[in-house]
Amino acid sequence: MSDIVRVGVVGAGSISVRGILPHLAQEDVQDRVRMTAVCDPVPGRAQAAAERFNIPHACESYEEMIDSGYVDAVTIASPIGIHYEQGKMAVEHGIHVHFNKTMTTTVDEADDLIESAKQKGVKLVASPGQMLRPLNQEIRRLVQDGALGELIWTATGAAFGTYHERESIRQGDDVLSNIDPSWYFRKPGGGPLYDMTVYGLHTMTGILGPAKRVTALSGVRIHEREFRGKMVPCDMDDNTLILLDFGEAFFGLVYGVAAGSLVGFGSPTIFGTKGVINGNALNGQPIEVAGDNNALPHVIGPHRDIQESHVFEDIMQLVDWIREDKPTIVTAEHARHVIEIFDAGYRSAETGQAIDLRSTFEPMGYS
Repeated sequence: MSDIVRVGVVGAGSISVRGILPHLAQEDVQDRVRMTAVCDPVPGRAQAAAERFNIPHACESYEEMIDSGYVDAVTIASPIGIHYEQGKMAVEHGIHVHFNKTMTTTVDEADDLIESAKQKGVKLVASPGQMLRPLNQEIRRLVQDGALGELIWTATGAAFGTYHERESIRQGDDVLSNIDPSWYFRKPGGGPLYDMTVYGLHTMTGILGPAKRVTALSGVRIHEREFRGKMVPCDMDDNTLILLDFGEAFFGLVYGVAAGSLVGFGSPTIFGTKGVINGNALNGQPIEVAGDNNALPHVIGPHRDIQESHVFEDIMQLVDWIREDKPTIVTAEHARHVIEIFDAGYRSAETGQAIDLRSTFEPMGYS
């Protein structure tokens, strides 16, 4: 067992400043994990983050961090469109990787990362670890035990709204509080699927298993957004409806849209011949689990009051895996399947054809 895992934080943007950096700076985890480096290409941002969170090394270049010998693992919190490139570089250096959602934007990239990591003996954890939550594990058990009878259809999704433009972390004047959200609306890696729908789809497939086929409609609905008085051109699809085929005429609706939601964030609604599971209720009655429905193993003490606690949990899943050789259920294979659904959805929308999915995954630890 390694005593302490040295972690580098890749990107000092919103999710890092609000969540990753304050979580990993807490005293209660210093016996297992230490932040030894932070990098960000915005001049002065990495240094400001290092000073605020007592991190010994600040880098403006990702390559500098990877080549430095400062880190055993990285948590990649950069824009999604460069996750594959940065993850591949870390793997080639023998560095373990936690990916903030999503790991890549295409299934080919995900295949390459998973195979490269196996060859190098590198561990990959890919957020979001939705099936760590006791409620989702209990819903899976209920479905498997027939509580809904024959499954008929299911739905999940999320809407962009104006969440990113209005985040408080983007309204200040210093380098850690004036973080530009424009990448969320641009190719590659922008759009609500990779950023927000990913939560509900991880939950849906974690509960119901992998899908088999995809068809979709997709396009850009909002072509320009306003941020702090400036207009931001938008070229990434922000209005996508995906139909999933799970086999035997059991279907799912997955959406990532500019505005408007049908279901609760991160939670699928599942319909069957005996009723419906919606959020934390089966046919309108609360689903009982021991303790907190959404309890996460490492989110205790001060971590309960810090934002993005689920991201911290996923990082700690990697830390435990490195230290104790204890695999996690937050697998890159599950993330790859979700990514392929998005990837195939965009290709289906372009071609007008249904696309068969090639990836699958085995539920671990909650089957």
